[in-house]
Amino acid sequence: MGTVALAVTDGMLHFELSVAYEVFDSAPVGVAGPWYDAAVCGSAAVQVGRFRLDPDHGLDRLRSADTVIVPAWADVDADPPADLVDAVRAAHEAGARVASLCTGAFVLAAAGLLDGRRATTHWAHTDVLAARYPKVEVDPDVLYVDNGSVLTSAGKAAALDLCLHLVRLDRGSSVANAVARRLVVPPHRAGGQAQFVAAPVPARDDHPLADLLPWAVDRLDQPLTVEDLARQARMSSRNLGRHFRAATGTTPLQWLLTQRIRRAQELLETTDTGIDAIATATGMGTATTLRRHFNRTIGVPPDTYRRTFRSGSPRP
Repeated sequence: MGTVALAVTDGMLHFELSVAYEVFDSAPVGVAGPWYDAAVCGSAAVQVGRFRLDPDHGLDRLRSADTVIVPAWADVDADPPADLVDAVRAAHEAGARVASLCTGAFVLAAAGLLDGRRATTHWAHTDVLAARYPKVEVDPDVLYVDNGSVLTSAGKAAALDLCLHLVRLDRGSSVANAVARRLVVPPHRAGGQAQFVAAPVPARDDHPLADLLPWAVDRLDQPLTVEDLARQARMSSRNLGRHFRAATGTTPLQWLLTQRIRRAQELLETTDTGIDAIATATGMGTATTLRRHFNRTIGVPPDTYRRTFRSGSPRP
């Protein structure tokens, strides 16, 4: 199975490091055959979140590893240490498979490993990654990206998704499922980061849309139009569009759709209300329309979403 080297340095976060170590350090009960040799590698003792950690090996160990895991980097505004960036680059040049967890993508980008490649990171930092490294094709809507020798994951729980994906590649689905059972998590999650991102709204009380948006949210079950919104806001449709674009980054109709989807998510998470009734309550009209828009926006059907976020069984 080879060596999985976990590259650590001051300023990394403990959650993603712990996730990777838990997956790769020991085989689940009942799985026969060799397992990974997990090695924690760093240039010296490091502060990982609130914990002090003594690495097993220096960063030079990355060069001989089969897989290198770069956990989350806490301060995305700071440049990652040069020795870490150089060691990750050298490991990839030596033939290692390199994977980043969450904001560890900033280390891979600094090493040039993401140039010309599709990549992701935590949704809160995708814009920063894209702006700082324009050669990277940043995809904010996925849980992880597999480019073969270079892989990146979105935030927190998606780090576990990527680790299980690596096990699935190396040992097959049955072994990955055994690891998932040990950790009491789904072996594979459908959908993408859009499932977990809240819809943006203006925060200032004096914003031109401050009164309009709550008014619209209270009437999502009604067939609102741009003209309805403009009339309520006492402005032209064109002026309304400009304010929406500046405040939310999208159009009034797209914002309305996002709010309807968000309301549907809340109902799916917290009630047993049937899909037809949810379609009516969110202004979607029919279950078919709701399913089409929900699947396109969230990446999974409403029924799958409900099963993921609720332990109870919904009514048909």
